[in-house]
Amino acid sequence: MTLTGAIVVYAVTWFLALYIALPIGERSQGESGEVVPGTPASAPEDPQMRKKLIWVTVVTTVIWAVIMAVVVSGVFSIEQFDIFDRMS
Repeated sequence: MTLTGAIVVYAVTWFLALYIALPIGERSQGESGEVVPGTPASAPEDPQMRKKLIWVTVVTTVIWAVIMAVVVSGVFSIEQFDIFDRMS
């Protein structure tokens, strides 16, 4: 795999993990009973973005390392997934 491919895999994995992590542990302002004027009651009370970004980066790095180890080791090859026989 090329360096560009590895970076793309990391970026896609990172954003996917971020979208999964964003709603975890969220409380809305309406649930807490303290709605800031000018915001909807469904706005998050304390999104804790720094904490989530750090955790997403750590988890993504581990997942990316596993993906890269599988790809580089040759456990799977593109020929195994060539269902239309275009590689031969």
